[in-house]
Amino acid sequence: MIKNYQDTLFDEIKLLAKFPQKSQLEGIKIHNDASPEIVNSAKSLFEKGLISQPDGGYLTDSGLETVDHLHHVLATLS
Repeated sequence: MIKNYQDTLFDEIKLLAKFPQKSQLEGIKIHNDASPEIVNSAKSLFEKGLISQPDGGYLTDSGLETVDHLHHVLATLS
């Protein structure tokens, strides 16, 4: 069975992949002139508890775990 995923999910995945995964002391800042897709993705990831701020910030513990899994998937597919 093929599941149809919304483009917003892939926008969130792309944004998560940009976060440094080795440390919670490094994060990213989403500026207000960023594309609406990036701004909305950051807000959604914050609401899901994966990042510390609605405009980026740092990965939470859950975010670090999710990014670790994401990088395994990306490495396998690359």
